[in-house]
Amino acid sequence: MSSSNDPITLEIIQNSLQATADEMFAAMRKTAMSSIIYEVLDMGTGIMDAKGMLASSGAGIPAFIGVLDKAVRVFIDKFDQPGDIEPGDVFATNDPYYGGVTHLNDIVVAMPVFADGRIIAWTANIAHNSDVGGMAPGSLSGEATEIFQEGLRLPAIKIISKGEPIQPVMEIIKTNSRMPDVLEGDVWAAIASVRVGEKRLKELAAKYGTETFERAMSSFMDFGEKVSLSALADLPQGTFELSEEQDDGRIFNVKITIGPEEFTVDLRDNPDQSDNPVNTSRDGVMVCAQMIFKSLTDPYSPANGGSFRPINLLTREGSVFHAKEPAPIGFYYEIELRVYDIMWRCLAPHMPERLAAGHFASVCGTFIGGIHPDTGRQYTIIEPQLGGWGASRDGDGNSAVFCGFHGETYNCPAEINEARNGLYVDCLKLNMEPGGEGKFTGGRGIVMDYRVRADNGFLTAGYTRSRFPAWSLDGGNEGSSNYVEFRPKEGETQRFAFVSGLTTQRDDVIRVVTGNGAGLGDPKERDPDAVRRDVKNELITPERAQEVYGVKI
Repeated sequence: MSSSNDPITLEIIQNSLQATADEMFAAMRKTAMSSIIYEVLDMGTGIMDAKGMLASSGAGIPAFIGVLDKAVRVFIDKFDQPGDIEPGDVFATNDPYYGGVTHLNDIVVAMPVFADGRIIAWTANIAHNSDVGGMAPGSLSGEATEIFQEGLRLPAIKIISKGEPIQPVMEIIKTNSRMPDVLEGDVWAAIASVRVGEKRLKELAAKYGTETFERAMSSFMDFGEKVSLSALADLPQGTFELSEEQDDGRIFNVKITIGPEEFTVDLRDNPDQSDNPVNTSRDGVMVCAQMIFKSLTDPYSPANGGSFRPINLLTREGSVFHAKEPAPIGFYYEIELRVYDIMWRCLAPHMPERLAAGHFASVCGTFIGGIHPDTGRQYTIIEPQLGGWGASRDGDGNSAVFCGFHGETYNCPAEINEARNGLYVDCLKLNMEPGGEGKFTGGRGIVMDYRVRADNGFLTAGYTRSRFPAWSLDGGNEGSSNYVEFRPKEGETQRFAFVSGLTTQRDDVIRVVTGNGAGLGDPKERDPDAVRRDVKNELITPERAQEVYGVKI
């Protein structure tokens, strides 16, 4: 079929790309073996053009969607000789120093799409895998001092050649995991996903013509850039700066300069990389900048490579935000959340109609594992947790929602956790601790109790915003802290922000407490009827209502 510039045809192709990315997401969700993937949806899918630029994003975690184009460009650069990339090939990486961007648990799988004898696109996905080896079950430990201790490294490799698995590679991947069958199943779910995408894109190119297909992707990226530039010109222009102390005493700094054609994020003035796994890669920081930029400019349309062309990111290699090999990077997500949050906080006072007060701003990743008392097999759960969001000028913040990093994810149902893993979920309720009061209040975090069913298990967790809770606006109250409590059957309760490999025994309880979002505005200005409603709904006690709001019930 001849090429076409018909805008309706190009729009149909673009919507077909979006539908394909969503179908890839569904295929992976329905075939994965880990509840972190098929229940929590800790994954993302997308479609890149032949050069590795994001053409269409699927569902999933926003911070994952922004990883895929960066990984694919590493595959393209590495396999640059004739015959290196053939129809039917599938590639993988999980290493942040080789295109993986995040940490070793997250495996990116990508596949080239061929038509008329050339690559016209790539399909790709990413998901968190429960165990990829390393010094600790779950492949995450705060005690790691180099990335070699964090698990098996896949440095942008080919795992399927011309449609056939490279068996030794598959065996290496499987053998390095404490949960080999689960890891193997999840990797094959990822392969199935990119193959579904490849099939659909080849059908599209055959239907409309290869040149028209490619033109559709290019034109939509140009449109994405046009929309971003138009919105950028409407933002407050100038340079905005913020310095913020972190839970561990480090000071993080950001400088954002907004001009009519460029959005510059300067993170060069920040601490050196750490010897423990609280670092991130430059590509990961770029994802944070993309997320903030998208929310400020065009939050409701699909993202593509053109949407982010105005971003200029400045980092310093060897810093916490641009780590050098072999720095450990396991808890990267908490550091990237700090970047995301300080950019948000830096701009919020200047863009009150766009940005709310601070939220609990932590993944609150909780790793619990051991030997299942019924099956005798290793289990490891990886749970991101729900928390409270900050109030805005439009109303109160949301309660029990995932952090800004996690987007379209869900908490794992208690029934699935209890059926698949060696624990009981005794309690899930809203956090009633003080914090987040204001003219508009922050949303509530949660309290969740896991009761362990077997001896000699483990707990690993890493929460930020434990010492410094969510920040408020316009005289509202700060939120409350994130923390985890270990409540042994025998002994004293211990409270942690970070803990690695803590031994658990039968009937010990692990209590997760996530923070309330911050308030906005003077609490004394809150509508008394809203205060009475909060008391009626048991979100606040009558005594606290009188103390903070001045409303006597």
